[in-house]
Amino acid sequence: MQPVAERQKGLDSRFPVWERWTLHAMLERVAAEYPDRPYVITETRSFTYREILDWSLRIAAGLLAAGLRPGENVALVMANHPEFVALKFAIARAGGVCVPVNYLNRKDELAYVLEQSDAVMLVTMDRFRDLDYMVMLDAIAPDWKASGGGLRLPCLRDVFVFQTGDQPLPSDARAFSVLEADAAQAPAFPVVDGDSPSDIIYTSGTTGGPKGVVLSHDMLLRAAFGSARCRAFEDARRIVFSLPMYHVYGYVEGMLSVLFVGGAIVPQLQFDPAATLRAVERYHATDALFIPMMTLAVLAELRQRSYNVSSLRSLISSGGKAPPGIWSEIRAALGAIEITTGYGMSEATASTTVTRPDDPDERLLCTNGRLRDAGVAGDPALGGLLVAYRVIDTQTGAEVPPGEVGELVMKGPGVTRGYYRKPQATASALDAAGWFRTGDLGRIDADGYLVLVGRLKECYRCGGEQVIPLEVEEVLARHPAVMQAHIVAVPDPRMGEVGVACIVPRSSTEVAPEALIAFCAANLARFKVPRHVLFITAEELPVTPTGRPRKFLLAEFAARRLGLA
Repeated sequence: MQPVAERQKGLDSRFPVWERWTLHAMLERVAAEYPDRPYVITETRSFTYREILDWSLRIAAGLLAAGLRPGENVALVMANHPEFVALKFAIARAGGVCVPVNYLNRKDELAYVLEQSDAVMLVTMDRFRDLDYMVMLDAIAPDWKASGGGLRLPCLRDVFVFQTGDQPLPSDARAFSVLEADAAQAPAFPVVDGDSPSDIIYTSGTTGGPKGVVLSHDMLLRAAFGSARCRAFEDARRIVFSLPMYHVYGYVEGMLSVLFVGGAIVPQLQFDPAATLRAVERYHATDALFIPMMTLAVLAELRQRSYNVSSLRSLISSGGKAPPGIWSEIRAALGAIEITTGYGMSEATASTTVTRPDDPDERLLCTNGRLRDAGVAGDPALGGLLVAYRVIDTQTGAEVPPGEVGELVMKGPGVTRGYYRKPQATASALDAAGWFRTGDLGRIDADGYLVLVGRLKECYRCGGEQVIPLEVEEVLARHPAVMQAHIVAVPDPRMGEVGVACIVPRSSTEVAPEALIAFCAANLARFKVPRHVLFITAEELPVTPTGRPRKFLLAEFAARRLGLA
């Protein structure tokens, strides 16, 4: 494979100037250049760029025929089926705004997003695993088949159902196939500007309820180009992932990023380490998107069985705290492949920092990557960055010197202008100069590499002293019996708050709670030592789509287990 700098030059020569693209215009460009290249590869068939373009045009025509007007919101409850890809481009082409919904949402969560987003149309699977969306809709809006959302969801006019299996749809439900109209008979497609909203993506809610992040076409494509450039995509890169495309990780770093090199995605409906490795083997994937939990599972599978993964040249493992030894384990299992990690959030469109593919492993071990230089897609006023950061004092708001810890604030063309129908949340996050408060604590070194320290809202005070959970978690992660460690706080009448260590143990090792507390006491100041230890399974850990623990839910869980709730 070419050196990193040469691959980046190749991308720069293909896109010498930046245009404010729309999603569908970018798809048209790539389909004209590489019509017969595969874009979406599944177990049953592959779809070329031309096929996805034509399919999206038919669906867009169907959306317009069903009455969708420019600027209206279309909710999408869809796993990583190829229909998701076609629908995303179709909604864009029809001038709508897509509201991709977490398909693991339960009834009340689904109702909240449909109501808060003002969705006028819903395209949903009939079911996924043990979730039956038809039953959910019956409970949310009993007349949904005949009259849309009714009193509960007054904006919702139409529901279209995608059949995932052999079980027939309700006789009076409209099938997704109704939308696949003849594009030639469609009215003229509306003109859409690159600065128009493309998506309302709901946050995972690590510290509270979900908020709808408004992202434009141009923001998404700038971020996708930045991903391809910083990770030095070669021509026709092929990425395997099971991360959901309703979230920016799978959507931007996977589905959109490959557009810039005429590449392909191999999306999977759910994560299974053996299935992931078989997909690499069968479809000759050159890249993979993981969160640390997935990386660990894939490494464990490779220790059990042999797979031909010689095509794999790159992987990114991001979206959560990585165990210290994970990078050397990847090297041992997969050889000299390019490994990257990074940091990002929905409010910044995607990853905003990333290690370079040719960085030394020390950067993987000790940082969350360098501020992402997006090249032509970046802001010249920000030195080519899509998102720039400052580190501020949490009390005064003043910028702190390089290398000191504070709250990260960000600004740039990759940063959202606000939350949908949440003016107070927007006002509290954005200051008058356009700097967005991330709520993350970190420091940035002289070379522009970021080190995350934790979430501001996850910190707590024990006896008046501030505890940053990540410090304690890093100590516990060094214990041989600990697979994962997550620190949350619970109320205490004397100390105000005390820490609870929620531990996912290694299956082969036993340890007593007292031993872990003693281990912390030997390595930490007294006020940082957790008062309680709870052993949990990985399945009990509430996580976001990118594997980050939802600490506020974990704190509630811990309080219940300890009889404090």
